[in-house]
Amino acid sequence: MGVERKVTATGIGSFGPLERAVDEGPGLWSSSGQIWAVVLMLIAFGILMIWSASVSTALRQGGVLGGVPVYPVKQMVFAVAGVGLILFFERFPYRLYMPLSKLILLGMMVALSLVWIPGIGVEINQARRWFGIGSFLLQPSEYAKVGWVIYLSAYLSRKKDRLDRFLSGLLPSLLALVVLCLLLLLEPDFGSCAIMTAVSFVLWTAGGVRWRHLFLFVPLAGAGLAALVIHSPYRLARLMAFLDPWTDPLDSGYNLIQSLIAVGSGGLWGKGLGAGQQKLFYLPEPFTDFIVAVMAEELGFVGLLFLTALVMFFFWRGLHVALKAVDDLGGLLALGLTFLIVFQAWFNIGVVLGLFPTKGLTCPFLSYGGSSLTANCIAVGILLNVARRARA
Repeated sequence: MGVERKVTATGIGSFGPLERAVDEGPGLWSSSGQIWAVVLMLIAFGILMIWSASVSTALRQGGVLGGVPVYPVKQMVFAVAGVGLILFFERFPYRLYMPLSKLILLGMMVALSLVWIPGIGVEINQARRWFGIGSFLLQPSEYAKVGWVIYLSAYLSRKKDRLDRFLSGLLPSLLALVVLCLLLLLEPDFGSCAIMTAVSFVLWTAGGVRWRHLFLFVPLAGAGLAALVIHSPYRLARLMAFLDPWTDPLDSGYNLIQSLIAVGSGGLWGKGLGAGQQKLFYLPEPFTDFIVAVMAEELGFVGLLFLTALVMFFFWRGLHVALKAVDDLGGLLALGLTFLIVFQAWFNIGVVLGLFPTKGLTCPFLSYGGSSLTANCIAVGILLNVARRARA
């Protein structure tokens, strides 16, 4: 039946002032409804912005059906599928992930390896991150991030009596993360690797892994990051462009410069929905990676503030669900999935504002893409299932 718990000495419940702050507000029933509301608002907001940001690209590529850009129509289809996934996983008992966790880990590794098989994997912009099924593309790394949170949460719940040891506690999950990150870096997909590592640190800390063991990993991670940057010319160029994009304004610094122009020209209230100019073949990936820049230009600082408020509200209610979960598995799942979505949103917004180096990470629920949207909807469904059991 699992281990019931309210607050443990080293586990998910021991957040002190954070727990008191998060707990001040509506109960779990209201949390579920509010999470539903904020997710649907983000999806609807995303479809609206995709419509505006994709018009010029659709006209150039012939992706217009009856005068309507094809991209928002596809996103609507993905949204319907995503809502269906939320409903399914909201009712799928999360405790069943415990016996399935190792199979999920194996499935992630196999899926990330299949992108290299000719006839299955598809290469776009010198990256092999997709499966090709006709004209439909599936990005397994988006689902691997959710699967990793499931596996690590189950692992920490199962091994919680051994987490004070390095060899039998932290090391097995650390090795699994290293294998997944290597598969992601081969694509290459450094952004997903970074997000998974950041979420892992949150879960390791909440699960009860000793700080001194985690600190052993920090210099190794730093050395690996430095090696990746030094031995990859394009990563080094992106880092230098992040520090000073004007040193190479037509190549490595181009994306960031165009993004900052879009954000800066939007001002307080923006130019108006559909009136942005940077999406007209200046800003790269205007309805995927840089959709927030288009939003900032057309809706201004107010629009950016609205998006940030929605993300922070989701963060608050997700933490509430994690702290009220009835067992360690539920608490870790809710915590990890909340941070997974919020970290990606923060990172995407930070890239647009020049706070982080440019990486190919979409903004959850807002950016165009079926894999990203449906994977995040699965995460929300599991989060709601944790809340559902806590209410029961």
